[in-house]
Amino acid sequence: MRRTQTGMLAAGLAATVALGGCAGIVTLEAAEDSNDPACAAVIVRLPDEVGGLAKRETDAQGTAAWGDPDQVVLRCGVPVPAASELPCIDKGVFWLRDASDERFWRFPTFGRDPAIDVAIDREIASGPGVVLDDLLNAVSFTPENGLRCVSTDETVTGQ
Repeated sequence: MRRTQTGMLAAGLAATVALGGCAGIVTLEAAEDSNDPACAAVIVRLPDEVGGLAKRETDAQGTAAWGDPDQVVLRCGVPVPAASELPCIDKGVFWLRDASDERFWRFPTFGRDPAIDVAIDREIASGPGVVLDDLLNAVSFTPENGLRCVSTDETVTGQ
């Protein structure tokens, strides 16, 4: 199941990467549950800037992007992760750290429904910790589903 989720997330991100050089609207694919009212609660609370990067307009429900090209991409309504062997980070919201993509750190929320996936370019100067901190208030509006990380990693990048 994890490979399917990663594949779906990669497909959504591929559209972003392909069109990322344009400074206009970022073309993204909406997640399956992007119409969940909790996603709307998150989207309206997202900051205009994360990690020093300006917010960009997107063309899909439940999505957001920052930077030019889009260096941070958020998708709400992605499949809710089940138990995972991925490292878990506790920043007031549990995030799983997926380092399987060569260009982006992937951080799906854990213990939240709907789930949110944040892809962060590995080369942004502020680092993924600052971005996740900037998104914390908005993301905390997704309801907890009772799942909790058994153990947490102290570092965002694992280094």
